[in-house]
Amino acid sequence: MSTSTTTEPGAVLEHRLTAMDRCDSCGAQAYIAAEVNGSELLFCAHHGRKYEEKLRAVATSWHDETARLTESV
Repeated sequence: MSTSTTTEPGAVLEHRLTAMDRCDSCGAQAYIAAEVNGSELLFCAHHGRKYEEKLRAVATSWHDETARLTESV
């Protein structure tokens, strides 16, 4: 299930990751999803940044929602 956040009048940003999605490293809320060898790996902002350089070299996709951490409600 995805949620929507309105950022500007008429603009809707779709979020694919929800509070149910958890970091594969520590269990915190996931904000980054990477696909590697057909499997999806989920990471919190901390672990996503920690492993980003190595993951981007092998990932077929990279989905980053860390901007949500600084959005005003």
